[in-house]
Amino acid sequence: MFIIREVKNTDLDDLFELSKKVFFINLPQDRNTINKKINDSIKSFIDPSTRLSDNHYIFVLEDQSINKVIGVSMIHAQHGTEKEPHFFLSVGSENKYSSTINTGFVHGTLKLGLTTDGPTEIGGLVLHPEYRGNKLKLGKCLSFVRFLYMAKFPQRFKDNIHSELMPPLDKNGDSPLWEAIGRRFMNMNYQEADLLSRSNKEFILSLFPSDNIYMTLLPIEARNSIGKVGKETLPVKKMLESIGFQYVNEVDPFDGGPHYRAKLKNIKIVQDAFKAKVISDNKEHSDLFLVMDNKHQSFCSFILQGTKVGNIINTNSKLDGDDYFAISI
Repeated sequence: MFIIREVKNTDLDDLFELSKKVFFINLPQDRNTINKKINDSIKSFIDPSTRLSDNHYIFVLEDQSINKVIGVSMIHAQHGTEKEPHFFLSVGSENKYSSTINTGFVHGTLKLGLTTDGPTEIGGLVLHPEYRGNKLKLGKCLSFVRFLYMAKFPQRFKDNIHSELMPPLDKNGDSPLWEAIGRRFMNMNYQEADLLSRSNKEFILSLFPSDNIYMTLLPIEARNSIGKVGKETLPVKKMLESIGFQYVNEVDPFDGGPHYRAKLKNIKIVQDAFKAKVISDNKEHSDLFLVMDNKHQSFCSFILQGTKVGNIINTNSKLDGDDYFAISI
């Protein structure tokens, strides 16, 4: 059986092992950083701060047959404050025309922007490669569980939910946009700049160009990466679009990855969440549900196969009772 639950201190080794399988700033290959993230998450689940930016939630997927964490996803309740603004590049256009030579052009532009009252951000989705393609749609469950939690506790989050998607990177894991712009103004590589920005964003505002950047002046590789997603991120893009997220003509200032956003109340999963009763009938069912146990003070969710009739789920699980909150996968 698989469950998705809040992270615990005992998950450190498993999460560190997961961090080695992908390059993710949200899950760095550093035990001390991961340990701090775990402690922050434990506090957020039990006693969330009224200052939303302090609240980080980490959900882990556990394979109970081997007692091992094999996936993770995250929520930051507010990304963007006075102390640590949320930076982005607005994607726009500018018309240029000369009556003398009767010639005009429409130039794509990028311009640095920021907000100090940022949205809730979802991210940090990692599933162990050996579990991808599982019939229980484990990756989808890891992603959707965040929306299930937000549907149950909307007061803990902002009205707007934000997601930053990874763009195509080159064979060395570098960003063509960073090489074209960022490196010319900041003497560091893409990974160093992205890592530094997680703890100190002052250098972005101080060193990054503040006026319009014309895309026509950029190398073709950089232009082609703006607002695009990498091959491995395409399924995430399609999933977000299917539940109500839209591209908001903003991209990451370092790598050009697109920003997607949706109103919490308009996200399809949030709208479709329902109170549930779980009844054991010892029968096989094909429908798949993500079920949250309301009796836990913090959080615990179960991946179940069953059949929904109104607010009833018939399943072969051992969970009995009516104190549940669920979504259909």
